[in-house]
Amino acid sequence: MLDSLSPAGADPAALLPRPPMPERVRSQLESFLVLRRNPLELWGRPAYRELVLPGRFLGRPQLVLNDPAAIRHVLLGNHTNYQRTEPTRRVLRPVLGEGLFLAEGERWRQQRRVISPALAPRVLPVLARHVASVARDAEERIAVMRGRPMQLMPVLQRLTLDVAGRSMFSLEMERFGDRLRGLLTRYGLNLAKVGLLDLLAPTQDWTPLARAREAFRRDWLGLMDAMIEARASQPGSPDRPRDLFDLLEAARDGDTGASIGRDLLRDEVSTLILAGHETTAVALFWACYVAARLPEHQDAILAEAETAGDALEPDGAGAVLDRLPRTRAFLDETLRLYPPAYLVVREAMAADRIGDLPVEPGTVISISPWLLHRHERFWDRPERFDPDRFAPGRPPPDRMVYMPFGAGPRICVGMQFALAEAVLVLARLVRRFRIELPGRGEVVPRAVVTTQPDRLVPFRLVSRRG
Repeated sequence: MLDSLSPAGADPAALLPRPPMPERVRSQLESFLVLRRNPLELWGRPAYRELVLPGRFLGRPQLVLNDPAAIRHVLLGNHTNYQRTEPTRRVLRPVLGEGLFLAEGERWRQQRRVISPALAPRVLPVLARHVASVARDAEERIAVMRGRPMQLMPVLQRLTLDVAGRSMFSLEMERFGDRLRGLLTRYGLNLAKVGLLDLLAPTQDWTPLARAREAFRRDWLGLMDAMIEARASQPGSPDRPRDLFDLLEAARDGDTGASIGRDLLRDEVSTLILAGHETTAVALFWACYVAARLPEHQDAILAEAETAGDALEPDGAGAVLDRLPRTRAFLDETLRLYPPAYLVVREAMAADRIGDLPVEPGTVISISPWLLHRHERFWDRPERFDPDRFAPGRPPPDRMVYMPFGAGPRICVGMQFALAEAVLVLARLVRRFRIELPGRGEVVPRAVVTTQPDRLVPFRLVSRRG
């Protein structure tokens, strides 16, 4: 068992702001406006206490599930009956296309068989080398600031984008990074929010929002094609995969022997870039935010990082999760309070029963890691930041209660890589810099596609090298 990772002092729950909680039931119009502003404000206190919350929205039956047995039924036991909703597809298709995240049925199973081996734990050392190298370069850029206030979120986004570029394509991202970040900013600001017609219209090709998404899709595919062409021009050896692109291009369906195909390869690359870049940047932002607000925990990470040896360097980074258990527990607790993917939404394709509850076709099922991770039935003092929950030797939480990477057959295939990247980057940053928040630095989580900060606040990263 580790020594306690929860130092005494001020109550951490009071130091980590959260979105306001409604005191009354909202009207449907109010709920829609809140959905547009910040979906994390939708749920009142009962959502953090009850196991099932039935309701209706725009005439459709809704179920919010916090019951692990019910969640297991939807995501595992009868998962083929519960598919992504059409509004979800409309929002995500412009950037993810027909990739693994949006695929259903047999198409999803085939894609999963092809892609999973490319992200298996055995390839982690190949990918972790890229992470350590990128983190080292980012440290040098930060050091130039000499402790002056800086916006940390863009720094972390560039870092994780560089990781995606090198681990995916063995490419430096100077050529494509600005264009890619610009497109993702355009998408996040203008296209990623669910509009009223997304919820009401069975088809909407005629709407301005649909046309804007289609125009974005053309621009996004053009960028992906340019990146793939740049990568294809680099000579390599089929016997020594350099990156994820080599692994995906060489992957074959174990049942049919089929390869992934060019168009689908492009969509899978898009999915991995978005999932591996944006969600990891968000997770690292919240980890740095907590480390600055609760410096005692930052000191514990520093003590471990200083003795980690080559686990933080390119040649030893494949073992980072085993060598840094304190940092891993800190990150797990960060993902509990700030899960990048805050909501899983499914639609019942056919009638079903979830326990004693009848489910009619078309029922919208909401499963929120944000709610589950702060639910009073599953966590002692759920608002308190306490890495001891995840210390080695402690029993792990139920997989249907703690799900920062999803659960069931559709759990994130890149989970181990994402964890290794976040742990490695955080440990290296804390080893090199003291992370500070000048002033109050209060940031409230806001859900867009991922759990983002509601505003950018200046951080100060002060070198520990004198």
